[in-house]
Amino acid sequence: MNATVSRQRGSKELWLDAAYELLIAEGVDAVKIMPLAKVLNLSRTGFYWFFEDIAELHGAMVLRWESKNTGNLVQQCDLEATNICEALFNLMDCWLDPTLFDAPLDLAIRNWARVDEDLEQRIREADKQRIAAVTRMFERHGFSYEQAEVRGLTVIYTQIGYISMQVTENASQRLARVQHYVELFASAPPSEKDVKVFLNRHAAN
Repeated sequence: MNATVSRQRGSKELWLDAAYELLIAEGVDAVKIMPLAKVLNLSRTGFYWFFEDIAELHGAMVLRWESKNTGNLVQQCDLEATNICEALFNLMDCWLDPTLFDAPLDLAIRNWARVDEDLEQRIREADKQRIAAVTRMFERHGFSYEQAEVRGLTVIYTQIGYISMQVTENASQRLARVQHYVELFASAPPSEKDVKVFLNRHAAN
């Protein structure tokens, strides 16, 4: 593709990133073709090189959310760990690393679902997948299914509460509390080694 033409049209990721920013800042009603074109300083015709219509763009945004937030959370739960505290620290990486889990996007999608029944159903399915992943994680470390499920529900509902209430904590506050959440969810204190490994993992963040 000619470089000049490419610059005039942008790219699929460029349009999707701009839609993401508008969704986070103003909600789904703001995600329209003309406002996106204005933000990107591109012609609206460039949009149609990458998306058939606004509904296709909306679908791509939901897919990004499912892949990043639910996909990464399940992946973190499935990482190898020698004990439940180490496994929980792997999961807690999601709440501290925005490349693994995008909390503002999760909130925006949940707000959007208030006016979209199909999306509301996809959120229910995503939450079921997340709870199931955490439940399996507890089961692998010796908890009965009943105990594992309740702990899975508690972990996920706690995080949904954090997101929905838009809890504000500075990085050091949140990091310091994680080991106490791990102890609460695991019913056992994490070892000094596991705490140190976790803190070192996030020291540069």
